[in-house]
Amino acid sequence: MVLIVQHKVRDYDTWKPAFEEHGDIRRRHGATGHELYRGLDDLNEITIVNHFPSREQAEAFASDPSLKAAMEQGGVVSEPRITWAEEPESVDYRAKAA
Repeated sequence: MVLIVQHKVRDYDTWKPAFEEHGDIRRRHGATGHELYRGLDDLNEITIVNHFPSREQAEAFASDPSLKAAMEQGGVVSEPRITWAEEPESVDYRAKAA
């Protein structure tokens, strides 16, 4: 399952180190990885796709008190938009046909 977070930051180069420092907390809650995206029209519009084995672990991470402090330290300037999702299908179009 994934926890998708979208928000705007004041400055990506300031935000990124704070995000990286918070990685131990994500892992402590069971996160197995993430993807990070930046908006094409506004490079400070951030989308993070966090991977967790279960919704319970993702919810525990999302409610961790350190998350708010990390977001403040990183300069998040908007309310986060959070989406919970599961992956019913994954297709790689780059894979060669057999």
